[in-house]
Amino acid sequence: MTPVPLSVLDLSPISAGGDAPTALRTTIELAQHAERWGYRRFWVAEHHFVAVASAAPAVLIGQIAAATNTIRVGSAAVQLSHTTAAAVVESFGMLDAFHPGRIDLGVGRSGQRRITKPRPRSPAKRRPPEPPREWREVDGVVIPPPFDLRALLGSGRVRATMAILQQPEAVAPDFSEQLGDIMAMLAGTYEVDGFDVHAVPGEGAALTPWIFGSSRGRSAREAGARGLPFVASYHLTPATALEAIDAYRDAFVPSPARPRPYVVVSADIVVADDSATAKHLASSYGHWVYSIRAGDGAVPYPDPDDCAPLTDEQLAVVIDRVATQFVGDADEVADRLAALQRVTGADELVITSVTHRREDRLRSHELIAKRWGLGE
Repeated sequence: MTPVPLSVLDLSPISAGGDAPTALRTTIELAQHAERWGYRRFWVAEHHFVAVASAAPAVLIGQIAAATNTIRVGSAAVQLSHTTAAAVVESFGMLDAFHPGRIDLGVGRSGQRRITKPRPRSPAKRRPPEPPREWREVDGVVIPPPFDLRALLGSGRVRATMAILQQPEAVAPDFSEQLGDIMAMLAGTYEVDGFDVHAVPGEGAALTPWIFGSSRGRSAREAGARGLPFVASYHLTPATALEAIDAYRDAFVPSPARPRPYVVVSADIVVADDSATAKHLASSYGHWVYSIRAGDGAVPYPDPDDCAPLTDEQLAVVIDRVATQFVGDADEVADRLAALQRVTGADELVITSVTHRREDRLRSHELIAKRWGLGE
């Protein structure tokens, strides 16, 4: 069986001892190599106030597209809660005007803005708490118990930095309404109080929203109901990615954009010439994830040569992510990616690979591209 397409998700991580300009230049370099190695897409994430440099996806996408020729470039994903539908359509419409047919518009709900107007809630609509889950394995794919995000979201640092990204007294826009506005602006059917409003650039652009989600919640259902492609974040929330895919497929309604469901699944990998080297390169990954989940914000990516092993208490906070990172030589990682594709029925896989040294990061992407048969 021919492997499904493979794409790249990059965060422009800042390594310990490095800086943002170096991280951004490395991202451009990686995109150029990814194009030569045969990857289908190169997506960049959106993060704020942490040691990753991909804070403004549209700006970075423009630089990457200008430095490459054929690879599709996109966002993974624009956080709609931090912007407006008009800003998204106009900025990505401009990117499409410069690079027609090569831009992917990925959007997500991450980081809802503060709501100052009360919204009535019916107690009857609240779902009862789910029983604790155990670790399980499906055809070689590890499904850990969900990580409790409440501790992270309750962090004073997280609340403070999220507040910076929103206007004072802002009311969180409804995700479905924002998505509908984006699609109407792209289609040229957007109205305000009965008046036609045309996004220029943007209207008529060859853009289809890609919806990113990590659970069986609203994002998955919205993507399905609107007949849009869906990206399930196994690398970020491995416990609920399969549920999200099921919810998307259950809700799917064919559309002009997609006559059938289209699922992309993400995986976090580190590949090296041998398994021992790969495990060493990945040994500081848990420290990096811990810095995020401890509420301190992602620190510069640690050098594995300088990291002591995680304590038992630290490991307990990140074990779901460490256990679901695919680490090894090209054959080992390819086997795990193939298992993930079988279990999820993914139409495409997108990989993210972070290491301390630029050379190791490039090598990781090169080795799996060759083993996967890209460019052949």
